[in-house]
Amino acid sequence: MNLSRLDLNLVVALRALLEERNVTRAGERVGLSQPAMSAALSRLRRHFDDDLLARTGNAYELTPLGTALRDRSATACDLLERVFSSQADFDPAAETREFTLLASDYGAAVFGAALARALHREAPGVRLAFQHPAPSVVENTATVLSTVDGLLMPHGVIDGLPAVDLFSDRWLCLVADDHPEVGDELTLDHLARLPWAVYQRPYDAPAARQLSMLGISPRVEVSVQTFQLLPHMIEGTRRVAMIQERLARRAVRSAAVRVLPCPFEAVPVQEAMWWHPVHAQDAAHIWLRQKAAEVGAALKADGDGTP
Repeated sequence: MNLSRLDLNLVVALRALLEERNVTRAGERVGLSQPAMSAALSRLRRHFDDDLLARTGNAYELTPLGTALRDRSATACDLLERVFSSQADFDPAAETREFTLLASDYGAAVFGAALARALHREAPGVRLAFQHPAPSVVENTATVLSTVDGLLMPHGVIDGLPAVDLFSDRWLCLVADDHPEVGDELTLDHLARLPWAVYQRPYDAPAARQLSMLGISPRVEVSVQTFQLLPHMIEGTRRVAMIQERLARRAVRSAAVRVLPCPFEAVPVQEAMWWHPVHAQDAAHIWLRQKAAEVGAALKADGDGTP
């Protein structure tokens, strides 16, 4: 495929057509008249040798190829926008720009909040947007990262892409402060017998992953999509959970829970910000990576995780 022979404006038209499923609305979205958008659709149909949009009654439905191209065209548009918005120079005090980071609630609460404070002081016109990563991020990491500015995730889940190391954290266990069976320490027998509350994302499920190596299969009663819900799922129950120390210290202020050491050598969290090489020479992104490294270093130096 020779890109020099393609009209890249068709990528924008393709995205609008596949998302709107209506020629008139797609034209209004990208600033084209209805005849011009119809002509773009005709060119796209010839290129792909497919109808892309097939009339069903009074509406249009996507063909199988159209369905496959919908997400790809959105990704392509996002990537093109980032490529052409790259800058040779970046003045944080004067710039207005939005950085998008994918992060769990843990990453956003611990690192993201500290980064946001740093940017508030040094770059008042810069905005941060935190989004929860979809489970598919592990299978399509490079594609996803090409359309955002970074992904906060521990080492050991993805590889093959550049990363900025941020900080480490250790795992602790949570139980209710009035737990009837747990005293001053937890045992492996407790972990095997007691019910669990767990973080349910498959790419970041530390309890199941680490306990499986000990021959323990947690009996899960509750699973949640945010780490910060775990203390509330422990309070007033016989359940146990694993949580990062930097969140555990906050948990005792928000729920009636106790924090106890894990009864085994839990592998620490090594948090990093992963990014796509497409951003390598973008001055704004270089600055963001430098700030991320500085904030991460400050968190490393602060043992209790409070920036």
